Amino acid sequence: MTELKKAIDQISKDRGIDRDLLVDTLEEAVRSSVIRKYGENLDVEVSYNDEQGEIEVYQFKVVVEDDDVADPAAEICLADARAIDPNVALEDEMGFKLTVEDLGRIAAQSAKQVIIQRMRDAEQEIIYEEYKDRKGEIISGIIQRRDRSGWIINLGRTEALLPKEEQIPRERYKRGDRVQAYIIEVLPSGRGPQIIVSRTHADYMKALFAREVPEVSDGTVKIVGVARDPGSRAKVAVISKDRDVDPVGACVGIRGSRIQNIVQELRGERIDIVVWNPEIATYAANALSPARVTRISVDEDDKALEVVVTDDQLNLAIGRKGQNVKLAAKLLGWKIDIFTESRFREVNASKKFLEQLASVAEIPVDNIISAGFESMEQLADAPDEAIDAISGMTPSKRNDLRAALKLMGVVATRDAAAEGEDAEASEAQDAEASEAQDVEATDGQGAEAADGQDAEADGQDAAPAVPQDVETADPQDISKEGDDAAPHTPETDTTR
Repeated sequence: MTELKKAIDQISKDRGIDRDLLVDTLEEAVRSSVIRKYGENLDVEVSYNDEQGEIEVYQFKVVVEDDDVADPAAEICLADARAIDPNVALEDEMGFKLTVEDLGRIAAQSAKQVIIQRMRDAEQEIIYEEYKDRKGEIISGIIQRRDRSGWIINLGRTEALLPKEEQIPRERYKRGDRVQAYIIEVLPSGRGPQIIVSRTHADYMKALFAREVPEVSDGTVKIVGVARDPGSRAKVAVISKDRDVDPVGACVGIRGSRIQNIVQELRGERIDIVVWNPEIATYAANALSPARVTRISVDEDDKALEVVVTDDQLNLAIGRKGQNVKLAAKLLGWKIDIFTESRFREVNASKKFLEQLASVAEIPVDNIISAGFESMEQLADAPDEAIDAISGMTPSKRNDLRAALKLMGVVATRDAAAEGEDAEASEAQDAEASEAQDVEATDGQGAEAADGQDAEADGQDAAPAVPQDVETADPQDISKEGDDAAPHTPETDTTR
């Protein structure tokens, strides 16, 4: 076996390149070198003799009259041709074998470069074919170097790019670190396939759950959605196709063993497992966990939710820097506004006033709200130009609105005054009752002393006294406290 044949066999084996492709590349490289040396008009044929393990090059010339040779590289005179083959005739083609040595050093070097480049292209094509269908897989590699785009990861036969925007914030790498990532793109390029990977993609978390949780891998538990704040917190919505399989328990594992593997891989990213529900209000309440929701209003047209929580649950519902509500909104794909119960009552009261004003002006209340007015006070303080900007408003309707505002303002003032008078009267009655009790107590004590009923007085003193400022808990309050302690489904209002 010649050295050339050994080289072809070895390269084909080591790099996984098809042997026929290598032979074709070799023949094309030699042909290019011959043409480069002798010119474009040269009629040349290059073939690889597999038995002998060598390249055979034949140059073909046309037989012409002795005085008609215009291009010696492509033509041969009849006399010279018959000196080689007496039976040759005019316009016949004669083939002349060339040796590789005839090509010269420069041509041979050029052929070598072409062969190397073609082999590299073939190898890159093979790698591209290998990875183009692996989009959506988790790969593992070694951090090799860093460039302007991000970190270069060595995958063995090729490299992958982990761009800056696909890296987990505050995650640090150094050369030689082993890292896992998710393939999001495989692009062909002149320098080989460009494999783009990510550690922040939502589907990366899905792939990690599929790897760690058999129920997810076999389809028993389905991951419906993922919302991530990479490296900090995530929410994963799940549903089980089997009633006997708890989707949350399956994902968490015994003592959190399964989910902890994922958390460690994502550098401590906290993960909330949320049960998906077709009812958007129930799904939203689950997504806002650990906060406890009391009421949800649904606007299906605008895909918006108004969520009401108790005052002590507001911080939990919103989360640190709004993280909890942002992740919940991202998971649902809905807009979420959160109100405390006290604020919700205020907003509802303001809206009722606005609805009354809107009915007087004969315009939709939504027109007033859309113009930026949320309370009666804002309307009262607004200049005419601002009120005229309300859709559907006319000067006549504006005057009716102003009159209604004054009337409602008087009513509100009277109500406030009445409440103040009631409070003063109540305080006065309490004071009079207190004085009467003091006088009665004093008279009783004097009479008892005069009659000499010391024994009876001593007996009364021995009985425990009940302080008059102690109030008994209202039964409704106690009932409410009991309700708060028990889990319940939030009230839901649906707007279509």
